Amino acid sequence: MKALRSVLRKSAAAAFSVAAALVLPATPTSAQAADKARQHSAPNEDSAAKRFGLGSWNEVVVNVTDLSESSAWLMRDGGWRVASAGPIDPREIAYWGLPDSVSGAYRKICAPKTRRGCIRYVRFDGIKDQKPIRPASRPWDTGGIFSIMLRSQDTQAMFDAAIRRGWWAESPPYAFSFGGSDLLNVVIRGPHGVNYALYERKSPAFTGFPVDKLSQAFNTMRMVKDQPASLAWYRNRLGLVPLFDAPFTDPEPRPNNFSIPANLATTLLRRAAVVQPVATSEDGRIELMQFEGFEGRNYSENASPPNLGIISVRYPVRDSEAYAAFLKTNGVTIEKSGEGLRIPGLGQSGVYRTLFAVRDPDGNLTEFYDAE
Repeated sequence: MKALRSVLRKSAAAAFSVAAALVLPATPTSAQAADKARQHSAPNEDSAAKRFGLGSWNEVVVNVTDLSESSAWLMRDGGWRVASAGPIDPREIAYWGLPDSVSGAYRKICAPKTRRGCIRYVRFDGIKDQKPIRPASRPWDTGGIFSIMLRSQDTQAMFDAAIRRGWWAESPPYAFSFGGSDLLNVVIRGPHGVNYALYERKSPAFTGFPVDKLSQAFNTMRMVKDQPASLAWYRNRLGLVPLFDAPFTDPEPRPNNFSIPANLATTLLRRAAVVQPVATSEDGRIELMQFEGFEGRNYSENASPPNLGIISVRYPVRDSEAYAAFLKTNGVTIEKSGEGLRIPGLGQSGVYRTLFAVRDPDGNLTEFYDAE
């Protein structure tokens, strides 16, 4: 741990068509783009993620003002359950850089039959100035994590349940075919503008993990200013593996899941790429998207606690000391770090964690912790 402390102190200053069908309601703009995407989707046997033992992220951290209200749709309508709950340890509050006077509580919820792809809702008390990370935002605005992605066996029913709760959505459920799959997608918007993107694969059946009403979270989407540069950062600096990388447009001019005007949907180029520790995994993903030609607001300065919204994802790392050193030599600044943190529900009970966070080119945080 001494080596890690030293590193942290010094730095504190699978095929493409199937994979794309999981998340993209569109078609590649050309055969060349599809070929390029297939090339990027080939597993990298010597990736840094593999060398240092990165696993799929265990949880998404979401800062809210009401733990019950924010988790109600997933629990009461989607069948998720509480995995752990209680006060936030003062050492974790200090890790976030918040004043000693601040206290807080958390509620970690998970889908049935799994302990990963969970959501940790946190609430900080004693803070006067809190604002949404992405206030009144549109999909093409950058900065802040846009959405948490889940699967569903009945997207229409989950959409109807959210609307009855007074939640909202980016559009009604959107049906499309892509890569040999028939899909239904909707982006549900909950308190503080937190988005939950649901994907229902009508055919062929999805068998990667249990789905039910709402599956575990498997991806988070980040809207970026420069998608090629962001992809290079995650691949070359963090050592994650690209699953796919392809520009695309909608196949026909009609209403769509991102509220792009129908008359622009077939010409507006969207660049999307997914990275993850292991190319063959069905979860632990980060998606990077750019709406080329749409320049919206930049919310990157808001993307930190105590502001409200999606804060980060947390990846377990088998060799956290060596990985921290790798990041430092790659020019990555470790912005936040802490040792001996008590974070109940993150791994085995009673285990004290080493945790550190880095910030991507669009201001979004990604965290890493020492795995068992």
